[in-house]
Amino acid sequence: MICFVNTCTETVQNGIARFHCGVTTLSANDSDDATFWAQMGAVAGDQDLAFVTLFFSCTSFNAERIRSRMEAACPNVKYAACSTAGEITQHGMTEGGLVALLFPSETFRMDALALSDIKNCGMDEIVDNVKAARRAFVAQKAASPWKGESGDGKDANNDLFALCLIDGMSFAEEAVTAGLYWALDDIPLIGGSAGDDLRLSDTVLMLNGEVFTESAILILAETKVPFSVFKTDNFIPTDDKLVVTHADPDQRLVYEFNAAPAAQEYARAIGIDPENLSPLSFASYPLVVRTNGEYYCRSIQKANEDGSLSFFCAIDNGIVMTIAEQRGMSRTTRQAFDEVRSDLGAIDFVLGFDCILRRIDARNRQVTQKIAALYAENNVIGFNTYGEQYISMHLNQTFTGIAFGRVRGHVSS
Repeated sequence: MICFVNTCTETVQNGIARFHCGVTTLSANDSDDATFWAQMGAVAGDQDLAFVTLFFSCTSFNAERIRSRMEAACPNVKYAACSTAGEITQHGMTEGGLVALLFPSETFRMDALALSDIKNCGMDEIVDNVKAARRAFVAQKAASPWKGESGDGKDANNDLFALCLIDGMSFAEEAVTAGLYWALDDIPLIGGSAGDDLRLSDTVLMLNGEVFTESAILILAETKVPFSVFKTDNFIPTDDKLVVTHADPDQRLVYEFNAAPAAQEYARAIGIDPENLSPLSFASYPLVVRTNGEYYCRSIQKANEDGSLSFFCAIDNGIVMTIAEQRGMSRTTRQAFDEVRSDLGAIDFVLGFDCILRRIDARNRQVTQKIAALYAENNVIGFNTYGEQYISMHLNQTFTGIAFGRVRGHVSS
C-alpha cells in the first residue's frame, strides 16, 4: 500500500477514529487485514450500527474476502462496498487499501437498494424502483425516535440525503444519475463511480454480501446531524475548441475531433506527441463542455491504438469541447471547505468522492501533501473515483462531498 500520510487527522486511538457525531472510521492494507476486522467487530459490539460503507482496492482485496470477514465481524449489519482507484483514510491518501465508515443508529437511519443491469433496464424502471424506495423510507421517518430533531433544528425532509455508488465502467452514469434525481425529488444526491486501480476493466459493488457489476447502489439516509452537500473543481477554460465530428456515444468513444483523428488532434492542441498521451496528459488538460453557463468536465479515460479516445463521461457527435487548464487545486479546495465550514459552523467529517485525475494532477504539480493536509484538516474519508455524482449531474475531475457538522447533545466516545 502506498500512503501519503496526513499530519492533522482526527484523534485516533488504536487505529480507529471516532467523530463527534458517533461515526467511526478505520482502514487497512493487505498486511494488517486481521487487525481491521478485529476492530470492526469491536466497534459493532460497542455500538448499534445503522450501516457500514467500505471502499477497497480490488488489486489487494476481493469481494469474497470482504463478504466472509463482514459475516464474521458483524453478521447482522447492513453494508455497501465498492472498489476504488485510491482511498482517503484517517491516516492519509492510500493506494491498495481498504477504508470503512461505520454509521451509528443513534444519529443515522439508513437503507439501500441495488439497481441492476443499468445499461439496459431503462429510465422508467430506475425511476419506479427509486420512487418506491423513497416512499417507503420517508414513511418510516414518521416512526423515527428523533423525528423533527435534526441538528439544525429544521424539519420536513431536509434531514434526508442519498449516496450513490455506481459501476465506473458501465457507461450509464449520466442516465442513472438523471433517473435518481427525478425519483428522489427533494433529497440531495452525492456519490462516486467505482474504480479498479486504473486497470479500466471491471469494478466491483457489493450490497449485504451480494456482488454486482453494471449496477448501482443507492443508499438512503436520515440523520439528526447537520450536513452540507458540495463540490469543487479547479479547471479554467481556454480558447481552444475541439468539435466531436465522429463518435460512438454508446461506448463513449471519440474517433474524430475537427474531422481529424481524435488522439492526434487533442495532442496537437495541447502541444505534445500523440504517442506520449497518458493519464497525466488528460489530468493536466481536461476537456470541458459548457451547459447553462457553467463548464463541466468530460475527462478522457485513455488513448486507443486506433487513434480514438475513450471518455469517462457521455459524449456525442456535434459536441463542442473546450480545452481547460488546471490551476490552484489547493486554493480552490481550501476555499470550498471554508465555505462549507461557514455554512455548518464546524466540520465534523466529510464523506468525499475525489476524481482519480485530480489525484494524478496533484501529484504532477507536487501539491499532493497540501491536498492531503486539507483532507486531514477537514476529516475527509472516501475514495478516488472514475466519476462523481452531484445532485442531477455526473461529473469528472471534481471533488464531491457531504460534510457533516456537530450535532447538539452528542459527545464522542
